[in-house]
Amino acid sequence: MNIAKNTIVSLTYELTDAGGELIEKVAEPISYLHGGYDGIFPLVEETLHGKAVGDRASITLTPDDAFGEYDHDMVRVEPRDLFPKEIAVGMQFEGGEEEGDDEDFELFTVVEVTDKEVTLDGNHPLAGKTLTFNCTITGVRQATAEELEHGHVHGEGGHHH
Repeated sequence: MNIAKNTIVSLTYELTDAGGELIEKVAEPISYLHGGYDGIFPLVEETLHGKAVGDRASITLTPDDAFGEYDHDMVRVEPRDLFPKEIAVGMQFEGGEEEGDDEDFELFTVVEVTDKEVTLDGNHPLAGKTLTFNCTITGVRQATAEELEHGHVHGEGGHHH
């Protein structure tokens, strides 16, 4: 069976950066609903369309195709006393608009701590990077009516947002 709209695709993948450093690797296959449901990077979906189990693909994702360009406006400096004592570079905080939707929160990574200020970066850690997505297709099946209705995979290996 080949990958087409409304199939559930399972794959293993590894993500490397432009320098070839491994960023992420999955041993257990992940599954997504194919056909424009935002289950995976759109460019990956385009590339995998029509492929079958056992096929491999290597896709280069520019920042626009992956996590977006680095946005300097996403960096915030906040007073030190708003944060816990044990704050350290690399910690992550969820921040959002006070009256925004729950969906609106962003993850901020602490990039600098001084006596008076904490600098937080709201960019995705991989923002601005060109990534290579190497994957092997491990399964293709028809989606169930329920999965189509909900727009994502149910059961084993399904990703919930």
